[in-house]
Amino acid sequence: MDEGAESAAGVAARPREVLRQPAFGYLWTASSIRALGGAVSGVALNVLVVSVLHATPVQISILSALGVLPYLFLGLIVGALMDRWRRQRTLVVTSIGRAIALAAIPVLMFTDTLHFWSVAIVALVLGVLILFADSATQPLVPRIVPRESLVMANARLGQSQTVADTAGPALGGALLNVLGAPLLFVFDAIFTAASAVLQARIRVDEPKPGRREPGRHVGHDIAEGMRYTYRHPTLRPLALSVHTWFLGNSIVMTMFAVFVLRQLKLQPWGYGLALAFGGVGGFLGALIAPRVGARLGAGRAIFLGRALVVAPWLALAVVPVSAASRGVALLALVAAAQFVYCLAMGIEDANDTGYRQSVAPDAIQGRMNSTIRTVNRTVFFFGALLAGLVATFLGYRLTMGIGAAIFVVAALIVAFSPLLRARHDEAPPPAE
Repeated sequence: MDEGAESAAGVAARPREVLRQPAFGYLWTASSIRALGGAVSGVALNVLVVSVLHATPVQISILSALGVLPYLFLGLIVGALMDRWRRQRTLVVTSIGRAIALAAIPVLMFTDTLHFWSVAIVALVLGVLILFADSATQPLVPRIVPRESLVMANARLGQSQTVADTAGPALGGALLNVLGAPLLFVFDAIFTAASAVLQARIRVDEPKPGRREPGRHVGHDIAEGMRYTYRHPTLRPLALSVHTWFLGNSIVMTMFAVFVLRQLKLQPWGYGLALAFGGVGGFLGALIAPRVGARLGAGRAIFLGRALVVAPWLALAVVPVSAASRGVALLALVAAAQFVYCLAMGIEDANDTGYRQSVAPDAIQGRMNSTIRTVNRTVFFFGALLAGLVATFLGYRLTMGIGAAIFVVAALIVAFSPLLRARHDEAPPPAE
């Protein structure tokens, strides 16, 4: 092949900007406005629970658990359903349901029927609907985006989520003072309803699944998805690595705020600023993720993210912080740690999800993703409980060190497996 032909081939192989593809454009816009509305109303919900309902610590923990419980009890079932239901239609229906649930909060407030358990019911309903939406989104993306553009698509979704998570709380705090909590929930309901309209405009060909064989039920579908995931030569180490990563993440993130605010004595405004640096790091990581994946390959890009995440937590565990060094030096350390931590996540998440979507056939996408996601949530749930015990008996610094050590194990699983050599542009290996 001559030089001109090679150049032409390179141009042809380069993925087209996914936001120019109408179906993904609608999906991305819907996800972005919903994420921003959720981040804004999340501030109102926190204020409502803490300052209006005067919830106890136990009640706050119950609300937090309600966000995870649907994944623990329904995650595998919903994943199996997503391989038999129309995913685009599921997104539309769940968005309409979420809009109704959000609109119920100001109605409860105006009718003086708002109390902790009514909020808990709304939170549980939202958690179930979000589970269905998440379970539909991941397997839908490969139906509307070419295989070579999957990493870019997930990077674009990650960027908008990062912007919403970073700017949304600040915007929500400002609007809360001006408009009050009820209107913030109304706006979020309107944003969510608008996302349903955009999702309804997505044009996608979703083939109807075949009928189940006699004697076969949803339990057989779930078992098939788990076998496929954990017998696949590259998905198995990817799943085991991300499960391990979630264990480390549950430990460090559960204790991070109390560690830096209580033991390191960072000022609250400094803590908020550090989180903002994390948002910048996450956006940058998602921005460069497609290039990193194309240059290094899927496996090495995932390994880079897994390995890079060790550094910030190890630094927080071992770097001495004396009373004299608190101030700018402490703020710089915590901000840098958050920046690197979120940068690593931005790099690995798009490559991890994109590779998963490119490997599994469409008929098992929902079950493969739900298997990994459900185990991740289960690990996080119990890891968060473990973190409190470890910090109580061993202290915060050693807890951070244990989290960093677990992140090392997650990286080593990738390093010593066939996943390390996997590339996005190669035909995926068959399941065993």
